[in-house]
Amino acid sequence: MSTLHGIGLLLLAVIAGAVVPFQSAINFNLGRGLGHPLWATLVSLLVSILVLLPIILAMRLPLPSMAFIAKAPLWIWAGGAFGVCFISLAVVLLPKLGASGFLALSLAGQVMASLVLDHFGWFGLLERQVTLPRLAGALLLIGGVVLIQFANAPAKAVIAAS
Repeated sequence: MSTLHGIGLLLLAVIAGAVVPFQSAINFNLGRGLGHPLWATLVSLLVSILVLLPIILAMRLPLPSMAFIAKAPLWIWAGGAFGVCFISLAVVLLPKLGASGFLALSLAGQVMASLVLDHFGWFGLLERQVTLPRLAGALLLIGGVVLIQFANAPAKAVIAAS
């Protein structure tokens, strides 16, 4: 992999992370407007389908393999459930923790879970042992999370635009 290609992948990962607080804040307002966070989750997922389907059709992707679908282990379908969990919890917790607090704490959870996934090579991932430098990096990230969440300036009440 070329250095330029590698940097491009890193930037795309940063962009993927950067859109999450926007999604969470928008969905929070949507849930408040619709009367419940789960309505916001449902609408968010429906909009995802409406955005994704034309892209799939434009790319003329072949239909998934029915043989794979028939023999796939049950855990392989859990990704959607985890998506519902994240979106729903974001809508509920964002107003209580703030965008930076919620995302920092969810990042801490992601770092801890990803170290375990990598260490054991679960779900077909390459095994990447938890080494002292990797653990130190995770602890530094989590330390940053603690600073972001607990060294806050007092929150100000803001009325969202209707």
